[in-house]
Amino acid sequence: MEKNNIDYLRLSVTDRCNLNCVYCTPIEKDKFLTHNEILRYEEMVRLTRLFVQSGIKKVRVTGGEPLIKKGIIDLIKLLRKIDGLEELSLTTNGVRLKTLAQPLKDAGIDTINISLDTLKRERFKEITRFDFFDDVWQGLLKVFSLGFKSIKLNVIPMKGINEDEILGFVNLTLKYPITVRFIEFFSTNERTMKLANCLIDNSIIKEQIKNRFNQMTANTSSTADRPGPAQYYKIPHAKGLIGFINSSTGNFCNTCNRIRVDCAGKISPCLFSGYRYNINSLLKNNESDEKIIACIKKALESKGEYTKHIITDRKIEMSSVGG
Repeated sequence: MEKNNIDYLRLSVTDRCNLNCVYCTPIEKDKFLTHNEILRYEEMVRLTRLFVQSGIKKVRVTGGEPLIKKGIIDLIKLLRKIDGLEELSLTTNGVRLKTLAQPLKDAGIDTINISLDTLKRERFKEITRFDFFDDVWQGLLKVFSLGFKSIKLNVIPMKGINEDEILGFVNLTLKYPITVRFIEFFSTNERTMKLANCLIDNSIIKEQIKNRFNQMTANTSSTADRPGPAQYYKIPHAKGLIGFINSSTGNFCNTCNRIRVDCAGKISPCLFSGYRYNINSLLKNNESDEKIIACIKKALESKGEYTKHIITDRKIEMSSVGG
């Protein structure tokens, strides 16, 4: 893959989360990063600026849960000021959106992704270990009212957990201008291997939707500007879209345009590659822009080496690398 195709940076700002979802379990990690290990906001902004100078056009702020970070709105404002940055996005679990959606919009967030795996309050508590469903739902409604450029709902269907809610999520696209994306479960570490049998092939989900609504038309306009792993469809007369990300049964390496940086300054060219470059010391030592850009370009150029879509090291912490 040519390095100039990599135009999407996922920037994790924390390895902590206020939920403990069954397929991620961040609270059960061996350890969290210390305050001194995490990049300061000024360093995150500088690093992002240098990534943009190296060809990045879109930045997504992730975590952990980014909205638990003190001063997150200030960081968003600083990122928004970077020359050449075309799109600034956020992924969140939605718990704090009710109060932060408006400040995020005002600060410059263009698109927002919300992770939500059930529309039932009691089941939400079973999946996340916390009783925050009402907060998330109110936050989602608040986001709808503010007119973000794009709103996506990320859903992981799991056998024996939420497989009976597929059509309920699809029905949201009939009423709201939202993209509901079904993401196949895949285990990235030993703790979550216990859910290995919960995988539901997206082809089964797709067939279920077709049987209910009779027609589902491919929508290519949503991927025309910036390629990615999702395949999008639309039900006739729906206000929103349905997306499928075949994390386990597909290989979308040839369309992957993203690179990841965690909150400690470690770069992952590919989710499955693990950390390959550590830019932390360069930032902490205030090395020159040229030296840091050289490291960034090495990471971008190495992206094409990872084309097998196979996890070889079951130690990936999704709450650290940002999904």
